[in-house]
Amino acid sequence: MNQGPKPSSPSSSPLSSPLCKHLRTKKMFTVASLEEALQPEHPGQELNCHFWCNKTQSVVGADDAPAHHNICNASRRCFEE
Repeated sequence: MNQGPKPSSPSSSPLSSPLCKHLRTKKMFTVASLEEALQPEHPGQELNCHFWCNKTQSVVGADDAPAHHNICNASRRCFEE
């Protein structure tokens, strides 16, 4: 299995680029907005939640790389805005 790109540093802005429409995390269903779902609980901490691809129903995307908010963007061949 292709390991794909590694997530960038936690200090990067979670919404600096558009996310794939298939990216999911349970936090998306428990808070008011996507911005809140992708913020760490405490400033300076890494976002600690589980991501999956809604298209594959797995922790990897259609390109066999991990599903993660730092890398599910337009650089991936399976990305859909």
